[in-house]
Amino acid sequence: MSRRESPPLPSPPPQMLGVQRGECEDRPERAEPLSDAEMEIIQHTWGHVYKNCEDVGVSVLIRFFVNFPSAKQYFSQFQDMQDPEEMERSSQLRQHARRVMNAINTVVENLQDPEKVSSVLALVGKAHAIKHKVEPIYFKILSGVMLSVLSEDFPEFFTAEVQLVWTKLMAAVYWHVTGAYTEVGWLQVSSSAV
Repeated sequence: MSRRESPPLPSPPPQMLGVQRGECEDRPERAEPLSDAEMEIIQHTWGHVYKNCEDVGVSVLIRFFVNFPSAKQYFSQFQDMQDPEEMERSSQLRQHARRVMNAINTVVENLQDPEKVSSVLALVGKAHAIKHKVEPIYFKILSGVMLSVLSEDFPEFFTAEVQLVWTKLMAAVYWHVTGAYTEVGWLQVSSSAV
């Protein structure tokens, strides 16, 4: 079984699936801030990942779509693709992979500037809520897929300690993005993410 065809990740707990009016799942009151040492760990490990950002991003998206095919409903240009090799060749998928990786790169480069991080993630969240109407749970799912791919593709850098730090970063990203959903009055109620 290749890394793109790994077994599906477990489904999110049921309490995370129903989104109420103006709420985004189990959103905590605030994101836990990263320490200076944690920011350094993230920036160091990201440097290795970002050298191959497009290929890593494509691997992440392919695994995401293979394991969570309902996510493809938001992508008319490749929603009917079933074959991972076909997805890998898709210029639209590659383009979206670059956008995802560049957004993460902007966050990582600006970890010392919480206002910049917040504003970038607010833009991402608002665009996905208003324009694309993507259920916010997919950001949590994508974060898990990304962490899984990074730990498999870069085992020498993504030790257990590093994975914990990256989990904390992804939780902060999710917190900011869902804050934007809440701000725009997200109304979607669905459990199609599983």
